[in-house]
Amino acid sequence: MRERGLVLSLLVLVGVNILNFYDRQAPGALAEPMRREFGLTDADLGLMGSAFIWLYALVGVPLGYLADRWSRKKLLALGIFVWTSLTAMGGFASSFSMLLVSRLGVGVGEAVAAPAGTSWLGDLFVSGQRARALSLFMLGVPIGQALSMFFSGPIAQAYGWRSAMVFAALPAILLLPAVLMLREPKRGSSEARPLAHAQEGSMWEVLRIPTLWWIIASGVFLNFNMYAIGSFLPAFLSRIHGLSVAKAGLASGSVYLIGGVTGGLLAGMAGDRIVRGHRNGRMLLAAAIALAGAPMSWAGIILPAGSLLAAVVLLACSYATMNSYYGLVYSSIQDIVPPAKRGTAMAIYFMLMYLCGASMGPFLTGHLSDTMARRAATAAGSNVITEVFRATGLQQAMVIIPVLSIVLALVLWAGSRTIVRDMDRREVGLQAAAAAATSPAAS
Repeated sequence: MRERGLVLSLLVLVGVNILNFYDRQAPGALAEPMRREFGLTDADLGLMGSAFIWLYALVGVPLGYLADRWSRKKLLALGIFVWTSLTAMGGFASSFSMLLVSRLGVGVGEAVAAPAGTSWLGDLFVSGQRARALSLFMLGVPIGQALSMFFSGPIAQAYGWRSAMVFAALPAILLLPAVLMLREPKRGSSEARPLAHAQEGSMWEVLRIPTLWWIIASGVFLNFNMYAIGSFLPAFLSRIHGLSVAKAGLASGSVYLIGGVTGGLLAGMAGDRIVRGHRNGRMLLAAAIALAGAPMSWAGIILPAGSLLAAVVLLACSYATMNSYYGLVYSSIQDIVPPAKRGTAMAIYFMLMYLCGASMGPFLTGHLSDTMARRAATAAGSNVITEVFRATGLQQAMVIIPVLSIVLALVLWAGSRTIVRDMDRREVGLQAAAAAATSPAAS
């Protein structure tokens, strides 16, 4: 009976994360028709993604703090209602400003998903099972992105991009009741020793953990790349390889689905296995995988028109290496942070890495694309930035992705050098808290 409850809870939470990233990714799939209707630049498209992330990051900290103290079930349900309602409202925007405001509202709602969901899973699964559980939860990233591409592009081509935005909100009709039917676990219920009330305290205590700073830095570089890809991959495939909106959506969805699911599943299984023999194994494995992904992304980006299949295969392999990060690194956060502070730790992690990295990915990549397009036009002696120059600019701008993958690998390796000490400190803290809770003086 308990196993059935675990599976049901995991499936519903995965469903929440799939919808989370489906709705988040929808504007990326619809970037080209939005650009043409509102007369936008690539920097404008990037700003829409970055503004979403700025607000998402800022409201995430108080919401993560709330996730450690209030019902995570109610918080998730409220978040789903808010973000899906605002996603649908985006389909009725009559200007870029209205569209931007709707995306800010989506950011507020979606900010509850990761802190509440990962904290919930940390209380459902013991340490040796968490990499797989969190990898499955984070499959919501590639599956949600893939489904958004598979549906949003073809719907936009057939009925317009506004209909695609409204369609993105409809799954909430089924998902909201499913979340409310779940039984929320007690905080600390998966730990070997009981969770003591004494573990509470300042929300900033988690920032005294050295490894967490390396993990935050890794999130900066990983999510710069992920959000740059999410904002511009369909446009890249349209401009470089001549695909329609629908075909670019299907090709992008294949990259996310095949690469993301494969990378996430394999990394989750490997992470739970490697940690049995090497306590810092998850971080080391994440570093090695990130390094392996750099040449694949570089090759997939620079291939010329006419190399669509090779480009999609290479980009899918590269995306697999990026998506392997979540199960390996998120389970490492659970290993160094006490149970009572998991929601807070994830919220702080998201705030800092989003503000410093993910929020910059769409805007800076778009700005760099515009700059390189102008440079290409100038070099050709043209005063007009044609679609050909826009294609060249975007391709050159996206080369930043493999460069940052190398930096990501170095940061993860540095984190592997400190994590064992931080795991030991966490264990000592849990033992002291448990001893204090069971001492005669405490009773």
